[in-house]
Amino acid sequence: MIGGELSILSRRTFSSFKNPIFRLYFGALICQRASMNMQIVVRSLLIYRLTGSAGILGAVILANSLPMLCLALFGGVVADRAHKKYVLLIGQASSAAIALGIALSLSLGYLSQERSGSWWIIIFASILQGTITGLMEPSRQAIIPEIVDKKQIMNAVALNSLGINFSRLMAPAAAGFLIDAIDFKAVYYTMTGMYLLGVVFISFMPLTGTMRLSGGGALANIKEGLKYVYHDVTILLILVFVLFIILLSRPYMMMMPIFADDILKVGATGMGVLLSISGFGAMICSLTLAALFNKKRGLMLIVSSFILGLSLVGFSFSTSWYLSLAFIFIVGAGHAARMTLGNTLLMYYTEEKYRGRVMSLYDLDHALTGLSTFGAGLLAEAIGAQWALGAFATILVVLSVLMLTFVPRVRNLE
Repeated sequence: MIGGELSILSRRTFSSFKNPIFRLYFGALICQRASMNMQIVVRSLLIYRLTGSAGILGAVILANSLPMLCLALFGGVVADRAHKKYVLLIGQASSAAIALGIALSLSLGYLSQERSGSWWIIIFASILQGTITGLMEPSRQAIIPEIVDKKQIMNAVALNSLGINFSRLMAPAAAGFLIDAIDFKAVYYTMTGMYLLGVVFISFMPLTGTMRLSGGGALANIKEGLKYVYHDVTILLILVFVLFIILLSRPYMMMMPIFADDILKVGATGMGVLLSISGFGAMICSLTLAALFNKKRGLMLIVSSFILGLSLVGFSFSTSWYLSLAFIFIVGAGHAARMTLGNTLLMYYTEEKYRGRVMSLYDLDHALTGLSTFGAGLLAEAIGAQWALGAFATILVVLSVLMLTFVPRVRNLE
């Protein structure tokens, strides 16, 4: 009896993998996210070691985020108008070119401590990468309901989250090892190869349906999408809450070099391990959510944000390596819950013709990460990284309690 139940559970957990198009999508996702998670380690640690400044570290993330903030809504229009396969192909190939450019800059000595101010190359690359991400990510999110049935959306999104978090488990540790064993450029050459492999996977995907929007062009379509969100209270509340979770919780990833080098004193390898343990927690959470039925998703979203805030408070003030590992595991699980549940609720409750534009607002998480990291970096310069991150996390705990108590519309979402 137990064996039969486990078999049913296993089939439900991985049911979207029966779809060959989703498998191709998943392969491309792994390649892209592995590169992005390597970049989190290599870019932030490289800029911190070149400059020793938390403020400049925050500025790099801001440079990456501002184009996403400005272009995400246009990316949503592109997602609702164009074949998403072509958007993903161009975006992934362009990301490979940027990674290769930094690798060559390091190999040829243009980017080094000997060249004062050469960190501007990373700033410029971050702006380019932010532009690509802002235009591409809404299509990556919005393509899921086109390749799976509606009843499979939560399972597909959970497996999507699983792939992202599997990359978070493996890629940061690999990046940290490559930095310590070889150097920074080895990571960027590896990222280039991963992006190109993703291009191969996407090239085998069929074209999915496109929607021709009527009206006065991209700006009119953006205005129409914003009007839709404003008048749909459920969508608006989910978006605002999820974006606040991101604003208050994500700076920890970009400020990890400070904790790794100055507080826990574990270096690049230790930083990679911390991010990988976070990814492991997220992967366990994603597997759990993939097996669940579509019930109480609003309540789970709020509770997970409360737990995320508490665990971040603990991590912020921990000086123990093993205690920090425990807290970061819970942080990873909380982020996976936010990603899976928030994404699923938005896809489920949004009308199909607005899905790309709504997901473009959801994808402002990348831009908000940069803005909040820049603010946290400036605050860290004044009061220290531990107090800065702890203050953000405390606000998240309070916000979650208020949502649980006073916003039944979100709490009662199924």
